[in-house]
Amino acid sequence: MKIYIGADHRGFALKEKIKVWLANWNYQSEDVGAFEHNESDDYPDFAELVAKKVAADAGSKGILLCGSDIGVTIAANKIKGIRAGGATIAEQIQAAVYDDDINVLTIGADYLNEEQAKEIVKIFLEAKFSNGRRFVRRIEKINNLEKNN
Repeated sequence: MKIYIGADHRGFALKEKIKVWLANWNYQSEDVGAFEHNESDDYPDFAELVAKKVAADAGSKGILLCGSDIGVTIAANKIKGIRAGGATIAEQIQAAVYDDDINVLTIGADYLNEEQAKEIVKIFLEAKFSNGRRFVRRIEKINNLEKNN
């Protein structure tokens, strides 16, 4: 599984740490930027890059960071096929994958310490979608929303 990762200036430092974790856990990853700390960059640019790569690469996942996680979540979810979501505790991200099959994890770098972020990333990468009938039905409804709007 390939992991695409991106962050604006507020998520940049934590993104650099996550890249090391991914390598240590033997995940193939691609950093789409930012490639340096630049306070005038804009999170939608990185959210679009990661989301489009995940949407085009079946079985891949994405990780996006900004200050709150809200901005990158909104932007990534504008791309067809993306189900992006964030979490502040491990149980949330486990449920987000199990119930909603999220394919992009969003992280609010201003609100998580390094250990919390590490736990959430690890769970996101290891958790599996349940394929439960009600969850599949709900994802089909989301897919219909994308088709019809």
